[in-house]
Amino acid sequence: MSEPAGPCAVRGSESPETGPVVVLAGGVGAARFLRGVVRRVAPADLTVIVNTGDDRSFYGVHVSPDLDIVTYTLAGRIDPRRGFGLAGDRFELVDRLEALGHETWFRLGDRDHANCLHRTLRLAEGARLDEVTDELARDLGLALRILPMSNDPCPTFIELSDHRRLHFEEYLVREGAPTDVEAIDLSAAESATPAPGVVEALETARTILVSPSNPIVSIGPILAVPGVREALEATSVPIVAVSPIVGGAPIKGPAHTLLRARGIEVSATGVARFYRDWIDGFVFDERDAALGAGIEALGLVADCLDTMMVDADVSERVARKAFELAARLR
Repeated sequence: MSEPAGPCAVRGSESPETGPVVVLAGGVGAARFLRGVVRRVAPADLTVIVNTGDDRSFYGVHVSPDLDIVTYTLAGRIDPRRGFGLAGDRFELVDRLEALGHETWFRLGDRDHANCLHRTLRLAEGARLDEVTDELARDLGLALRILPMSNDPCPTFIELSDHRRLHFEEYLVREGAPTDVEAIDLSAAESATPAPGVVEALETARTILVSPSNPIVSIGPILAVPGVREALEATSVPIVAVSPIVGGAPIKGPAHTLLRARGIEVSATGVARFYRDWIDGFVFDERDAALGAGIEALGLVADCLDTMMVDADVSERVARKAFELAARLR
């Protein structure tokens, strides 16, 4: 049975922004930003293209962490304490596996596991990942379009100074995001094919937004898929990014470590410079207001406000600022 949609999931004809709108998204930061976007864009006008570099098999099921975080958040079902998984979920399955001696460092809840099992069974039947993603979104009452960046396996790997090569979830969750990163391997994404609708959405968008996700392992894999960056560079519509860095540190996650590993300054300016070849506008936090002139010197239209999206109202203010910049760029 479908679960009811959350309060941020659907807006009607009062939505103030004209679509089509496309958002590039990772996980938690993107989901918080999207809480605001969906208040300003009608569901039929919104497409979210989500990173799948984190996808991995756990306990025999295909887990899509970022797709699920975005879907659960917009459906009002996310576990607010963890920032992922389903609120009120139980962990009897993973606890039993642990008792039987299995590694259970990835804590997948029982209902979350059922959703992932549905995904696994449907993929085994020949369904595509984009089709199954849509099924799960519709089941949770969502009317917007959520697309994986690709239907192909696109695992992101992190290479450490001790020569270990870890899947990103192993690096982040099991190992706790060590800082001795030597390289980030996006080669699987670089040889993938965009999911149906991805390039077309970018080519027909009126506005493109880049969520405040990790530039290297959330936005980076999306850009690495052949055809995506080319579509972004070719479009004439405004592209506005939101900085995930506040006061020289990420709001969440190991973005600082991975930016440094790529030789990128850990600051709003560093992210703006990293994106400058294909974005037009940049929203950053008011705590970094002194960086504004330097960001605009990169050739970008920039503005700042409080981007600490502690609730959906702040998320909407950030989204509104991004749309205001887009309007100035038309």
